[in-house]
Amino acid sequence: MNQSDAAGLSLASMWVGFIAFVVAALLGLYQVIERIDLIPGLKSPELYFGSVSTHGVLMAFVLTTFLVMGYGYYTATTSLKQDLWNKPLAWFGFWLAVVGVLLAAGPLLTGNASVLYTFYPPLQAHPAFYIGATLLVVGSWVWCLEMVMMMTTWKKANPGETVPLAMYGTTANAILWFITSLGVASEVLFQLIPWSLGLIDTVDVGLARTLFSWTLHAIVYFWLFPAYIALYTLLPRAAGGRLFSDQMGRLAFIMLLVFSVPIGFHHLYMDPFQAGGWKFLHMTGTFMVAVPTLITGFTIIASLEIAGRLRGGKGLFGWIGALPWGNPMVLAAILAILMLSFGGFGGMINASYAMNTMVHNTQWVTGHFHLIFGGTTVIMYFAIAYTLWPKMTGKQLHSNALALRQLWLWFIGMLILTLPWHQLGLAGQPRRISSTPYDESFVNAWLPAESAMIVGGAILFLSAVMLVYNLYRTHGNTQAEASLTVEYAEPLHAVQRMPHLMNSFAFWVLLVVVYMVASYGYPIAQFFLMDTYGTVPWSI
Repeated sequence: MNQSDAAGLSLASMWVGFIAFVVAALLGLYQVIERIDLIPGLKSPELYFGSVSTHGVLMAFVLTTFLVMGYGYYTATTSLKQDLWNKPLAWFGFWLAVVGVLLAAGPLLTGNASVLYTFYPPLQAHPAFYIGATLLVVGSWVWCLEMVMMMTTWKKANPGETVPLAMYGTTANAILWFITSLGVASEVLFQLIPWSLGLIDTVDVGLARTLFSWTLHAIVYFWLFPAYIALYTLLPRAAGGRLFSDQMGRLAFIMLLVFSVPIGFHHLYMDPFQAGGWKFLHMTGTFMVAVPTLITGFTIIASLEIAGRLRGGKGLFGWIGALPWGNPMVLAAILAILMLSFGGFGGMINASYAMNTMVHNTQWVTGHFHLIFGGTTVIMYFAIAYTLWPKMTGKQLHSNALALRQLWLWFIGMLILTLPWHQLGLAGQPRRISSTPYDESFVNAWLPAESAMIVGGAILFLSAVMLVYNLYRTHGNTQAEASLTVEYAEPLHAVQRMPHLMNSFAFWVLLVVVYMVASYGYPIAQFFLMDTYGTVPWSI
Protein backbone atom coordinates (compact mmCIF):
# COMPACT_ATOMS: atom_id res chain seq x y z
CA MET A 1 0.00 0.00 0.00
CA ASN A 2 1.37 3.41 -0.99
CA GLN A 3 0.27 5.41 2.03
CA SER A 4 2.16 8.53 0.91
CA ASP A 5 -0.19 9.00 -2.07
CA ALA A 6 -3.22 9.11 0.22
CA ALA A 7 -1.34 11.29 2.72
CA GLY A 8 -0.51 13.89 0.09
CA LEU A 9 -4.07 14.08 -1.18
CA SER A 10 -5.47 14.11 2.35
CA LEU A 11 -3.11 16.87 3.49
CA ALA A 12 -3.92 18.99 0.45
CA SER A 13 -7.66 18.57 1.03
CA MET A 14 -7.49 19.29 4.76
CA TRP A 15 -5.28 22.35 4.27
CA VAL A 16 -7.82 23.85 1.86
CA GLY A 17 -10.49 23.22 4.48
CA PHE A 18 -8.57 24.69 7.40
CA ILE A 19 -7.42 27.78 5.48
CA ALA A 20 -11.06 28.42 4.63
CA PHE A 21 -11.90 27.83 8.29
CA VAL A 22 -9.56 30.47 9.73
CA VAL A 23 -10.79 33.06 7.20
CA ALA A 24 -14.39 32.20 8.13
CA ALA A 25 -13.55 32.61 11.83
CA LEU A 26 -12.25 36.13 11.15
CA LEU A 27 -15.43 37.00 9.27
CA GLY A 28 -17.49 35.61 12.15
CA LEU A 29 -15.68 37.92 14.57
CA TYR A 30 -16.50 40.89 12.35
CA GLN A 31 -20.17 39.92 12.30
CA VAL A 32 -20.64 39.85 16.06
CA ILE A 33 -18.86 43.22 16.33
CA GLU A 34 -21.05 44.70 13.60
CA ARG A 35 -24.28 43.34 15.06
CA ILE A 36 -23.83 45.29 18.30
CA ASP A 37 -22.54 48.39 16.48
CA LEU A 38 -19.34 48.35 18.56
CA ILE A 39 -17.35 50.13 15.84
CA PRO A 40 -19.73 52.47 13.94
CA GLY A 41 -17.22 52.89 11.11
CA LEU A 42 -17.66 49.23 10.21
CA LYS A 43 -21.43 49.53 9.89
CA SER A 44 -22.50 48.41 6.44
CA PRO A 45 -25.44 46.13 5.64
CA GLU A 46 -23.85 45.25 2.30
CA LEU A 47 -20.55 44.29 3.91
CA TYR A 48 -22.33 42.44 6.69
CA PHE A 49 -24.45 40.23 4.43
CA GLY A 50 -21.50 39.63 2.13
CA SER A 51 -19.52 38.56 5.17
CA VAL A 52 -22.30 36.26 6.41
CA SER A 53 -22.56 34.64 3.00
CA THR A 54 -18.80 34.12 2.69
CA HIS A 55 -18.51 32.89 6.30
CA GLY A 56 -21.29 30.38 5.73
CA VAL A 57 -19.92 29.07 2.43
CA LEU A 58 -16.39 28.67 3.84
CA MET A 59 -17.58 26.90 6.98
CA ALA A 60 -20.50 24.83 5.74
CA PHE A 61 -19.29 23.93 2.25
CA VAL A 62 -15.52 24.38 1.91
CA LEU A 63 -14.23 23.30 5.34
CA THR A 64 -16.59 20.36 5.55
CA THR A 65 -16.29 19.04 2.00
CA PHE A 66 -12.49 19.12 1.92
CA LEU A 67 -12.13 17.77 5.46
CA VAL A 68 -14.52 14.90 4.70
CA MET A 69 -12.72 14.08 1.46
CA GLY A 70 -9.25 14.25 3.01
CA TYR A 71 -10.20 12.19 6.03
CA GLY A 72 -12.07 9.73 3.81
CA TYR A 73 -9.14 9.10 1.49
CA TYR A 74 -6.78 8.48 4.40
CA THR A 75 -9.28 6.29 6.24
CA ALA A 76 -9.95 4.20 3.15
CA THR A 77 -6.30 3.45 2.41
CA THR A 78 -5.28 2.81 6.01
CA SER A 79 -8.27 0.79 7.19
CA LEU A 80 -8.47 -1.34 4.04
CA LYS A 81 -4.67 -1.44 3.61
CA GLN A 82 -4.89 -0.87 -0.13
CA ASP A 83 -4.01 1.87 -2.60
CA LEU A 84 -6.41 4.48 -3.85
CA TRP A 85 -8.79 2.99 -6.40
CA ASN A 86 -7.94 5.59 -9.06
CA LYS A 87 -5.39 8.14 -7.89
CA PRO A 88 -5.52 10.41 -11.01
CA LEU A 89 -9.31 10.56 -10.77
CA ALA A 90 -9.11 11.38 -7.05
CA TRP A 91 -6.73 14.27 -7.73
CA PHE A 92 -8.98 15.43 -10.58
CA GLY A 93 -11.90 15.59 -8.16
CA PHE A 94 -9.80 17.58 -5.70
CA TRP A 95 -8.73 20.16 -8.28
CA LEU A 96 -12.22 20.39 -9.73
CA ALA A 97 -13.52 21.24 -6.26
CA VAL A 98 -10.73 23.81 -5.75
CA VAL A 99 -11.57 25.49 -9.07
CA GLY A 100 -15.21 25.60 -7.98
CA VAL A 101 -14.27 27.32 -4.71
CA LEU A 102 -12.09 29.89 -6.51
CA LEU A 103 -14.82 30.55 -9.06
CA ALA A 104 -17.43 31.11 -6.35
CA ALA A 105 -15.03 33.30 -4.33
CA GLY A 106 -15.16 36.14 -6.86
CA PRO A 107 -18.89 36.90 -6.51
CA LEU A 108 -18.73 36.35 -2.74
CA LEU A 109 -15.88 38.80 -2.18
CA THR A 110 -17.40 41.44 -4.48
CA GLY A 111 -20.85 41.30 -2.89
CA ASN A 112 -22.48 39.64 -5.88
CA ALA A 113 -23.43 36.47 -4.01
CA SER A 114 -24.89 37.78 -0.76
CA VAL A 115 -27.52 35.05 -0.58
CA LEU A 116 -26.72 33.93 2.99
CA TYR A 117 -25.03 30.72 1.75
CA THR A 118 -28.45 29.29 0.95
CA PHE A 119 -30.16 28.71 -2.38
CA TYR A 120 -33.49 30.43 -1.78
CA PRO A 121 -34.94 32.62 -4.52
CA PRO A 122 -35.84 35.43 -4.91
CA LEU A 123 -32.30 36.09 -3.61
CA GLN A 124 -30.14 35.79 -6.70
CA ALA A 125 -26.36 35.42 -6.94
CA HIS A 126 -24.00 35.89 -9.86
CA PRO A 127 -23.93 32.86 -12.19
CA ALA A 128 -20.27 32.23 -11.28
CA PHE A 129 -21.29 31.50 -7.69
CA TYR A 130 -23.77 28.82 -8.74
CA ILE A 131 -21.39 27.33 -11.29
CA GLY A 132 -18.57 27.27 -8.73
CA ALA A 133 -20.79 25.59 -6.16
CA THR A 134 -21.75 23.02 -8.78
CA LEU A 135 -18.10 22.22 -9.52
CA LEU A 136 -17.45 21.80 -5.79
CA VAL A 137 -20.30 19.31 -5.54
CA VAL A 138 -19.22 17.42 -8.67
CA GLY A 139 -15.68 17.22 -7.29
CA SER A 140 -17.10 15.71 -4.11
CA TRP A 141 -19.02 13.18 -6.20
CA VAL A 142 -15.67 11.89 -7.44
CA TRP A 143 -14.80 11.23 -3.80
CA CYS A 144 -18.11 9.40 -3.36
CA LEU A 145 -17.28 7.14 -6.32
CA GLU A 146 -13.78 6.52 -4.97
CA MET A 147 -15.09 5.42 -1.58
CA VAL A 148 -17.74 3.10 -3.00
CA MET A 149 -15.28 1.54 -5.44
CA MET A 150 -12.62 1.05 -2.77
CA MET A 151 -15.07 -0.80 -0.54
CA THR A 152 -16.35 -2.83 -3.51
CA THR A 153 -12.88 -3.89 -4.66
CA TRP A 154 -11.87 -4.77 -1.09
CA LYS A 155 -14.94 -6.97 -0.63
CA LYS A 156 -14.18 -8.78 -3.90
CA ALA A 157 -10.62 -9.40 -2.74
CA ASN A 158 -11.76 -10.45 0.75
CA PRO A 159 -15.01 -12.42 0.31
CA GLY A 160 -16.91 -13.02 3.51
CA GLU A 161 -14.70 -10.68 5.54
CA THR A 162 -16.12 -7.86 7.68
CA VAL A 163 -15.52 -4.39 6.24
CA PRO A 164 -13.54 -2.37 8.81
CA LEU A 165 -15.87 -0.10 10.78
CA ALA A 166 -14.02 3.07 9.78
CA MET A 167 -14.48 2.28 6.09
CA TYR A 168 -18.06 1.17 6.58
CA GLY A 169 -18.90 4.56 8.08
CA THR A 170 -16.94 6.42 5.41
CA THR A 171 -18.79 4.60 2.60
CA ALA A 172 -22.13 5.25 4.31
CA ASN A 173 -21.28 8.96 4.34
CA ALA A 174 -20.29 8.91 0.67
CA ILE A 175 -23.63 7.34 -0.28
CA LEU A 176 -25.48 9.74 2.02
CA TRP A 177 -23.78 12.77 0.48
CA PHE A 178 -24.44 11.72 -3.11
CA ILE A 179 -28.15 11.21 -2.44
CA THR A 180 -28.32 14.34 -0.28
CA SER A 181 -26.67 16.64 -2.80
CA LEU A 182 -28.99 15.64 -5.64
CA GLY A 183 -31.65 18.01 -4.32
CA VAL A 184 -29.63 21.22 -4.39
CA ALA A 185 -27.85 20.07 -7.56
CA SER A 186 -31.23 19.78 -9.32
CA GLU A 187 -32.29 23.19 -8.07
CA VAL A 188 -29.06 24.88 -9.18
CA LEU A 189 -28.74 23.18 -12.56
CA PHE A 190 -32.35 23.43 -13.71
CA GLN A 191 -33.50 26.60 -11.97
CA LEU A 192 -30.86 28.93 -10.53
CA ILE A 193 -28.13 28.82 -13.18
CA PRO A 194 -30.56 29.38 -16.11
CA TRP A 195 -32.33 32.08 -14.05
CA SER A 196 -29.11 33.89 -13.12
CA LEU A 197 -27.91 33.75 -16.75
CA GLY A 198 -31.19 35.30 -17.94
CA LEU A 199 -32.20 32.23 -19.91
CA ILE A 200 -35.49 32.12 -18.01
CA ASP A 201 -37.34 35.06 -16.49
CA THR A 202 -38.69 33.52 -13.30
CA VAL A 203 -38.39 30.43 -11.11
CA ASP A 204 -40.91 28.61 -8.96
CA VAL A 205 -40.04 29.52 -5.37
CA GLY A 206 -41.98 26.62 -3.91
CA LEU A 207 -40.18 24.05 -6.05
CA ALA A 208 -36.81 25.65 -5.32
CA ARG A 209 -37.35 25.59 -1.56
CA THR A 210 -38.60 22.02 -1.71
CA LEU A 211 -35.54 20.84 -3.64
CA PHE A 212 -33.22 22.71 -1.29
CA SER A 213 -34.94 21.14 1.72
CA TRP A 214 -33.90 17.77 0.25
CA THR A 215 -30.31 18.81 0.97
CA LEU A 216 -30.74 21.37 3.73
CA HIS A 217 -30.81 19.20 6.84
CA ALA A 218 -29.30 15.96 5.59
CA ILE A 219 -26.09 17.86 4.86
CA VAL A 220 -25.69 18.21 8.63
CA TYR A 221 -25.09 14.47 8.88
CA PHE A 222 -22.60 14.60 6.03
CA TRP A 223 -20.68 17.05 8.23
CA LEU A 224 -21.22 14.97 11.37
CA PHE A 225 -20.22 11.57 9.98
CA PRO A 226 -16.43 12.12 10.28
CA ALA A 227 -16.91 13.06 13.93
CA TYR A 228 -18.85 9.86 14.60
CA ILE A 229 -16.31 7.75 12.71
CA ALA A 230 -13.51 9.22 14.83
CA LEU A 231 -15.51 8.64 18.02
CA TYR A 232 -16.04 4.98 17.16
CA THR A 233 -12.68 4.10 15.61
CA LEU A 234 -10.00 6.47 16.94
CA LEU A 235 -11.18 7.56 20.39
CA PRO A 236 -11.28 4.20 22.24
CA ARG A 237 -7.68 3.43 21.26
CA ALA A 238 -6.54 6.96 22.16
CA ALA A 239 -8.22 6.59 25.57
CA GLY A 240 -6.43 3.29 26.19
CA GLY A 241 -9.43 0.99 25.92
CA ARG A 242 -11.68 -0.81 23.46
CA LEU A 243 -14.81 -0.02 21.51
CA PHE A 244 -17.86 -1.19 23.45
CA SER A 245 -19.61 -2.57 20.34
CA ASP A 246 -18.71 -2.67 16.65
CA GLN A 247 -22.29 -3.63 15.76
CA MET A 248 -23.72 -0.58 17.54
CA GLY A 249 -21.51 1.64 15.40
CA ARG A 250 -22.70 0.01 12.19
CA LEU A 251 -26.30 0.29 13.30
CA ALA A 252 -25.83 4.01 13.98
CA PHE A 253 -24.25 4.56 10.56
CA ILE A 254 -27.10 2.69 8.82
CA MET A 255 -29.76 4.65 10.70
CA LEU A 256 -28.10 7.95 9.85
CA LEU A 257 -28.09 6.95 6.19
CA VAL A 258 -31.72 5.86 6.12
CA PHE A 259 -33.38 8.50 8.29
CA SER A 260 -31.40 11.67 7.66
CA VAL A 261 -32.31 12.47 4.04
CA PRO A 262 -36.14 12.56 3.86
CA ILE A 263 -36.68 15.01 6.73
CA GLY A 264 -36.08 18.44 5.17
CA PHE A 265 -39.62 19.79 5.58
CA HIS A 266 -39.04 20.51 9.26
CA HIS A 267 -37.24 23.61 7.90
CA LEU A 268 -40.40 24.55 5.99
CA TYR A 269 -42.97 24.42 8.80
CA MET A 270 -43.89 28.07 8.24
CA ASP A 271 -43.92 27.77 4.42
CA PRO A 272 -47.24 27.46 2.55
CA PHE A 273 -45.90 25.28 -0.25
CA GLN A 274 -46.47 21.90 1.40
CA ALA A 275 -49.46 20.49 3.24
CA GLY A 276 -49.36 19.80 6.96
CA GLY A 277 -49.43 16.03 6.48
CA TRP A 278 -46.13 16.03 4.60
CA LYS A 279 -44.57 18.21 7.25
CA PHE A 280 -45.78 15.80 9.93
CA LEU A 281 -44.20 12.88 8.06
CA HIS A 282 -40.87 14.70 7.91
CA MET A 283 -41.16 15.70 11.57
CA THR A 284 -41.52 12.04 12.54
CA GLY A 285 -38.41 11.14 10.58
CA THR A 286 -36.54 14.01 12.21
CA PHE A 287 -37.19 12.61 15.67
CA MET A 288 -36.00 9.20 14.46
CA VAL A 289 -32.57 10.68 13.70
CA ALA A 290 -32.14 11.19 17.44
CA VAL A 291 -31.96 7.41 17.87
CA PRO A 292 -28.52 6.86 16.24
CA THR A 293 -27.25 9.86 18.21
CA LEU A 294 -28.43 8.27 21.45
CA ILE A 295 -26.87 4.95 20.38
CA THR A 296 -23.61 6.76 19.69
CA GLY A 297 -23.68 8.61 22.99
CA PHE A 298 -24.22 5.39 24.94
CA THR A 299 -21.58 3.41 23.02
CA ILE A 300 -18.90 6.09 23.22
CA ILE A 301 -19.43 6.79 26.92
CA ALA A 302 -19.34 3.04 27.59
CA SER A 303 -16.08 2.82 25.63
CA LEU A 304 -14.62 5.68 27.66
CA GLU A 305 -15.66 3.97 30.89
CA ILE A 306 -13.90 0.79 29.77
CA ALA A 307 -10.74 2.82 29.13
CA GLY A 308 -11.00 4.66 32.43
CA ARG A 309 -11.41 1.47 34.42
CA LEU A 310 -8.54 -0.20 32.58
CA ARG A 311 -6.45 2.78 33.66
CA GLY A 312 -7.34 2.21 37.31
CA GLY A 313 -10.50 4.28 37.74
CA LYS A 314 -12.54 3.18 40.78
CA GLY A 315 -16.03 3.85 42.05
CA LEU A 316 -19.06 5.14 40.17
CA PHE A 317 -17.33 8.06 38.44
CA GLY A 318 -13.66 7.48 39.19
CA TRP A 319 -13.07 6.31 35.63
CA ILE A 320 -13.67 9.84 34.35
CA GLY A 321 -10.67 11.26 36.17
CA ALA A 322 -8.55 8.29 35.10
CA LEU A 323 -8.99 9.08 31.39
CA PRO A 324 -6.00 10.62 29.57
CA TRP A 325 -7.30 14.20 29.43
CA GLY A 326 -3.95 15.24 27.99
CA ASN A 327 -4.73 13.42 24.74
CA PRO A 328 -6.33 15.87 22.23
CA MET A 329 -8.65 13.19 20.84
CA VAL A 330 -9.96 12.28 24.29
CA LEU A 331 -10.39 15.90 25.39
CA ALA A 332 -12.10 16.91 22.14
CA ALA A 333 -14.47 13.93 22.32
CA ILE A 334 -15.57 14.73 25.88
CA LEU A 335 -16.13 18.39 25.01
CA ALA A 336 -17.97 17.40 21.82
CA ILE A 337 -20.33 15.11 23.75
CA LEU A 338 -21.10 17.90 26.21
CA MET A 339 -21.95 20.32 23.40
CA LEU A 340 -23.94 17.63 21.60
CA SER A 341 -26.04 17.17 24.74
CA PHE A 342 -26.93 20.86 24.86
CA GLY A 343 -27.39 21.21 21.12
CA GLY A 344 -29.39 18.01 20.78
CA PHE A 345 -31.95 19.30 23.27
CA GLY A 346 -32.39 22.41 21.14
CA GLY A 347 -32.70 20.27 18.04
CA MET A 348 -35.67 18.41 19.51
CA ILE A 349 -37.40 21.76 20.03
CA ASN A 350 -36.64 22.83 16.45
CA ALA A 351 -38.03 19.55 15.11
CA SER A 352 -41.31 19.85 17.00
CA TYR A 353 -44.09 21.21 14.80
CA ALA A 354 -45.60 23.23 17.65
CA MET A 355 -42.54 24.42 19.58
CA ASN A 356 -40.74 25.37 16.38
CA THR A 357 -43.16 28.27 15.93
CA MET A 358 -41.77 29.92 19.06
CA VAL A 359 -38.16 29.94 17.90
CA HIS A 360 -38.55 29.93 14.11
CA ASN A 361 -36.22 32.41 12.40
CA THR A 362 -34.86 33.75 15.70
CA GLN A 363 -31.32 33.76 17.10
CA TRP A 364 -32.21 30.51 18.86
CA VAL A 365 -31.75 28.73 15.54
CA THR A 366 -28.37 30.42 15.01
CA GLY A 367 -27.25 29.33 18.47
CA HIS A 368 -28.42 25.75 17.97
CA PHE A 369 -26.75 25.45 14.58
CA HIS A 370 -23.41 26.81 15.78
CA LEU A 371 -23.43 24.63 18.90
CA ILE A 372 -24.03 21.44 16.90
CA PHE A 373 -21.89 22.21 13.87
CA GLY A 374 -19.30 24.71 15.10
CA GLY A 375 -19.17 22.98 18.47
CA THR A 376 -19.65 19.22 18.29
CA THR A 377 -18.62 18.65 14.69
CA VAL A 378 -15.77 21.10 14.18
CA ILE A 379 -14.03 20.32 17.47
CA MET A 380 -13.84 16.70 16.33
CA TYR A 381 -12.33 17.92 13.04
CA PHE A 382 -9.57 19.42 15.18
CA ALA A 383 -9.09 16.11 16.99
CA ILE A 384 -8.88 14.25 13.68
CA ALA A 385 -6.23 16.69 12.46
CA TYR A 386 -4.18 16.42 15.66
CA THR A 387 -4.31 12.62 15.42
CA LEU A 388 -3.53 12.23 11.73
CA TRP A 389 -1.17 15.14 11.02
CA PRO A 390 1.86 13.35 12.56
CA LYS A 391 0.98 10.19 10.60
CA MET A 392 0.61 12.05 7.31
CA THR A 393 3.65 14.32 7.68
CA GLY A 394 5.93 11.90 9.50
CA LYS A 395 6.61 14.66 12.06
CA GLN A 396 5.58 14.89 15.69
CA LEU A 397 2.84 17.37 16.50
CA HIS A 398 4.45 20.74 17.14
CA SER A 399 2.87 21.23 20.57
CA ASN A 400 0.45 18.95 22.39
CA ALA A 401 0.03 21.58 25.12
CA LEU A 402 -0.97 24.18 22.53
CA ALA A 403 -3.49 21.71 21.07
CA LEU A 404 -5.10 21.21 24.48
CA ARG A 405 -5.34 24.95 25.13
CA GLN A 406 -6.82 25.45 21.66
CA LEU A 407 -9.52 22.84 22.28
CA TRP A 408 -10.46 24.32 25.65
CA LEU A 409 -10.65 27.81 24.14
CA TRP A 410 -12.88 26.55 21.33
CA PHE A 411 -15.23 24.92 23.82
CA ILE A 412 -15.37 27.97 26.11
CA GLY A 413 -15.73 30.40 23.22
CA MET A 414 -18.51 28.36 21.64
CA LEU A 415 -20.53 28.32 24.87
CA ILE A 416 -20.03 32.06 25.41
CA LEU A 417 -21.15 32.68 21.83
CA THR A 418 -24.09 30.32 21.48
CA LEU A 419 -25.80 30.31 24.88
CA PRO A 420 -26.57 34.07 24.62
CA TRP A 421 -27.95 33.43 21.14
CA HIS A 422 -30.40 30.92 22.59
CA GLN A 423 -31.43 33.54 25.15
CA LEU A 424 -31.80 36.23 22.49
CA GLY A 425 -33.95 33.93 20.40
CA LEU A 426 -36.31 33.32 23.31
CA ALA A 427 -36.37 37.10 23.84
CA GLY A 428 -37.54 37.58 20.25
CA GLN A 429 -34.43 38.72 18.40
CA PRO A 430 -34.69 37.68 14.73
CA ARG A 431 -31.80 36.18 12.79
CA ARG A 432 -30.64 37.12 9.28
CA ILE A 433 -30.51 40.80 10.14
CA SER A 434 -27.55 43.19 10.19
CA SER A 435 -28.82 45.48 12.95
CA THR A 436 -31.66 45.84 15.46
CA PRO A 437 -33.37 49.20 14.81
CA TYR A 438 -36.34 48.45 17.08
CA ASP A 439 -37.85 49.93 20.24
CA GLU A 440 -34.97 51.21 22.41
CA SER A 441 -36.07 49.59 25.67
CA PHE A 442 -36.63 46.31 23.83
CA VAL A 443 -33.19 46.37 22.26
CA ASN A 444 -31.40 47.46 25.46
CA ALA A 445 -32.53 44.25 27.13
CA TRP A 446 -30.47 42.36 24.54
CA LEU A 447 -27.20 44.21 25.19
CA PRO A 448 -25.69 41.91 27.87
CA ALA A 449 -26.15 38.84 25.68
CA GLU A 450 -24.86 40.66 22.60
CA SER A 451 -21.79 41.85 24.51
CA ALA A 452 -21.06 38.26 25.55
CA MET A 453 -21.20 37.03 21.97
CA ILE A 454 -18.36 39.43 21.04
CA VAL A 455 -16.19 37.84 23.73
CA GLY A 456 -17.09 34.40 22.42
CA GLY A 457 -16.30 35.40 18.84
CA ALA A 458 -12.89 36.75 19.82
CA ILE A 459 -12.01 33.58 21.74
CA LEU A 460 -13.05 31.42 18.81
CA PHE A 461 -10.92 33.39 16.36
CA LEU A 462 -7.91 33.09 18.65
CA SER A 463 -8.52 29.34 18.90
CA ALA A 464 -8.75 29.05 15.10
CA VAL A 465 -5.40 30.80 14.65
CA MET A 466 -3.81 28.51 17.26
CA LEU A 467 -5.01 25.44 15.36
CA VAL A 468 -3.61 26.52 12.00
CA TYR A 469 -0.33 27.66 13.60
CA ASN A 470 0.13 24.31 15.34
CA LEU A 471 -0.54 22.32 12.18
CA TYR A 472 1.73 24.55 10.10
CA ARG A 473 4.63 24.28 12.56
CA THR A 474 4.23 20.50 12.60
CA HIS A 475 5.46 20.33 9.00
CA GLY A 476 8.77 21.84 10.04
CA ASN A 477 9.24 19.80 13.20
CA THR A 478 12.66 18.15 13.30
CA GLN A 479 11.42 15.29 15.50
CA ALA A 480 10.05 12.38 13.49
CA GLU A 481 6.84 10.61 14.43
CA ALA A 482 7.59 7.25 16.04
CA SER A 483 4.93 5.32 14.10
CA LEU A 484 3.13 6.20 10.88
CA THR A 485 0.50 3.50 11.37
CA VAL A 486 -3.02 4.59 12.33
CA GLU A 487 -4.24 2.44 15.21
CA TYR A 488 -7.96 1.76 14.92
CA ALA A 489 -9.96 0.67 17.96
CA GLU A 490 -10.65 -3.00 18.51
CA PRO A 491 -14.12 -4.00 19.79
CA LEU A 492 -14.50 -5.32 23.32
CA HIS A 493 -15.79 -8.57 21.87
CA ALA A 494 -14.21 -9.66 18.58
CA VAL A 495 -16.57 -9.81 15.61
CA GLN A 496 -16.98 -13.47 14.66
CA ARG A 497 -19.49 -13.03 11.86
CA MET A 498 -21.16 -9.89 10.61
CA PRO A 499 -24.70 -10.18 9.15
CA HIS A 500 -24.81 -9.34 5.45
CA LEU A 501 -27.13 -6.36 5.99
CA MET A 502 -24.58 -4.79 8.34
CA ASN A 503 -21.69 -5.35 5.96
CA SER A 504 -23.14 -3.97 2.73
CA PHE A 505 -25.38 -1.12 1.50
CA ALA A 506 -27.46 -2.37 -1.45
CA PHE A 507 -30.58 -3.00 0.64
CA TRP A 508 -30.25 0.26 2.58
CA VAL A 509 -29.82 2.33 -0.58
CA LEU A 510 -32.99 0.76 -1.99
CA LEU A 511 -34.79 1.55 1.26
CA VAL A 512 -33.63 5.17 1.11
CA VAL A 513 -34.88 5.48 -2.48
CA VAL A 514 -38.32 4.13 -1.50
CA TYR A 515 -38.42 6.43 1.53
CA MET A 516 -37.44 9.42 -0.63
CA VAL A 517 -40.14 8.68 -3.21
CA ALA A 518 -42.71 8.38 -0.43
CA SER A 519 -41.73 11.62 1.29
CA TYR A 520 -40.74 13.80 -1.67
CA GLY A 521 -42.49 12.25 -4.67
CA TYR A 522 -45.82 14.10 -4.62
CA PRO A 523 -44.47 17.25 -2.88
CA ILE A 524 -42.20 17.76 -5.91
CA ALA A 525 -44.58 16.43 -8.56
CA GLN A 526 -47.35 18.83 -7.49
CA PHE A 527 -45.42 21.79 -8.91
CA PHE A 528 -45.69 20.23 -12.36
CA LEU A 529 -49.38 19.38 -11.94
CA MET A 530 -50.73 22.83 -11.12
CA ASP A 531 -50.28 26.45 -12.12
CA THR A 532 -47.69 28.17 -9.93
CA TYR A 533 -46.20 31.62 -9.76
CA GLY A 534 -42.61 32.57 -10.46
CA THR A 535 -40.39 35.18 -8.87
CA VAL A 536 -38.19 37.94 -10.22
CA PRO A 537 -34.59 38.42 -9.04
CA TRP A 538 -33.89 40.31 -5.82
CA SER A 539 -30.62 40.99 -4.04
CA ILE A 540 -29.56 42.36 -0.66
